[in-house]
Amino acid sequence: MMRPRIVIVGAGFAGYRTARTLARAARGRADITLLNPTDYFLYLPLLPQVAAGILEPRRVTVSLSGTLREVRPVLGEAEHVDLDARTVHYTNPEGDKGTLGYDRLVLAAGSVNKLLPIPGVAEHAHGFRGLPEALYLRDHLTRQVELASSGADAAERTARCTFVVVGAGYTGTEVAAQGQLFTDALIRDHPLRRGMRPRWLLLDVASRVLPELDERLSRTADRVLRERGVEVRMGTSVKEATRDGVLLTDGEFVDTRTLAWCVGVRPDPLAESLGLPMERGRLLVEPTLQVPGRPEVFACGDAAAVPDLERPGEYTPMTAQHAWRQGKVAGQNVAASLGEGGGRAGLRPYRHKDMGFVVDLGGVQAAANPLGVHLSGPAAGAVARGYHLAAMPGNRVRVAADWLLDAVLPRQDVQLGLVRSWSVPLDTASPELARVPGDHKRESAASGPGAATEEDVNAPDDADGTDDKNAYGKNADDRNEGNDVKDVKDVKDVNKATGGSGEKHPSPEDDSQSITSPTPEVGRHSGGESGSRVGQSSPEEGSQSIDSPTPEVGRHGSGPATARKDGTAGNEPVPNPVERGDARDAKGDQ
Repeated sequence: MMRPRIVIVGAGFAGYRTARTLARAARGRADITLLNPTDYFLYLPLLPQVAAGILEPRRVTVSLSGTLREVRPVLGEAEHVDLDARTVHYTNPEGDKGTLGYDRLVLAAGSVNKLLPIPGVAEHAHGFRGLPEALYLRDHLTRQVELASSGADAAERTARCTFVVVGAGYTGTEVAAQGQLFTDALIRDHPLRRGMRPRWLLLDVASRVLPELDERLSRTADRVLRERGVEVRMGTSVKEATRDGVLLTDGEFVDTRTLAWCVGVRPDPLAESLGLPMERGRLLVEPTLQVPGRPEVFACGDAAAVPDLERPGEYTPMTAQHAWRQGKVAGQNVAASLGEGGGRAGLRPYRHKDMGFVVDLGGVQAAANPLGVHLSGPAAGAVARGYHLAAMPGNRVRVAADWLLDAVLPRQDVQLGLVRSWSVPLDTASPELARVPGDHKRESAASGPGAATEEDVNAPDDADGTDDKNAYGKNADDRNEGNDVKDVKDVKDVNKATGGSGEKHPSPEDDSQSITSPTPEVGRHSGGESGSRVGQSSPEEGSQSIDSPTPEVGRHGSGPATARKDGTAGNEPVPNPVERGDARDAKGDQ
């Protein structure tokens, strides 16, 4: 007798908890497959601490294969679900197609950044939903302070030290709180930077910070932020984003090179593609988390509109707490539907009871109300960190060790430059994955600074770099600095200047260091101006070039670098961008 096949799409809070619960219930009597773009579960609540340099990136990731021994992880992104044939079609990270058959399906595809029809936001802002975005923000903040400290223009220095966060919910509040402490530390620890003053703005159209939480928690967060110098502007948002800054709804124009978009999330597009009844982009389900008319399909997490039995007529909000709890119920009900634990009669509805909330405000400050008891200051900070340690399914000792080290040692103020601005666009269906060269061939919309469009690809390079500007401001601060090959106008010139043949080199063993480079200590991102590397198509391609004049800076997939007047450098796409087949259509609940 064949064992039942269970496929779970997404390894976020809901998907991971479903897989863990099913593995314990099935005890080897079912084939459980977990489809996810990454090989880890991401603990999102601690992501602001990664951006602030408190935690190392791997601390907030939990290995799927290491913690779910009875579950088969499959790397890939779901593209299509055939409900009648009971199959899930996906694409793996190298562009290969695959199909998974199922007897039970759990959709836990999660959510992506919410976009609003505000001019310039998709091009000039970055979200905060995945590890690549957190790594980019950490590098970006460090880079802005470093460039400001070496700049001669006072207005430019001020703009680089101005940081705008839109959205005063959980994520936006914690990003502003942690980011302000981080930039202050970058300046405080360097005598030559003491005249610099970072300016942080937290914007929201709501009337108060953390509008979804208890008003006492909101007052605590508001007070802590204002005492630190953060400009909390409620009832104000962004009217337009430009290269030079943002125009606010109150008419003020703020010169800035940083716009963090934390206004909320929207369900993953995979849910809408099923053609089933929806509720504001979320898949309608019964209280048992089953899809009406499809008893073999379950949905939970941000992708599902789950009836709130504690508030009749409403649906549970899209939060990690609900996703985690729904995952447990989904796992139990899937097992019950297969005859484990009482059969179909054993299916139980999802109910919840709020036990309180915690908001980490950085340092020893936090706001919390466990079991309805309002706390603030160090006591709330201890509760918040204790809660996170208890909630994490792994890495607890490593996280605690990082917290201890951060308390006694200064943070490392270095930028690795591994994640570039163009690779983490705001408008993406996969925020947990950094965009790679070739993605723009399938995503026609320009999203995020440096994202290659047809106009960009066909545009000639500007030798002095005056036209290529970063979406955060006048200069591509997060692009290759000094990474220009003079007087190179097209691919033929690239080949001539670098000695390349212009032929494609698909070797997967392509190394990322340069033996002819004067600066071999730093890698170069693929797709740029490297002669024989132009048009490289290997899925495993490295980010450095053997003939790179500046391998100390990672090469972009967006094209060759051009120098700027202020010493930074931008990357214009080459006429023949690299061709790769990485799918970015659907994702896990992260």
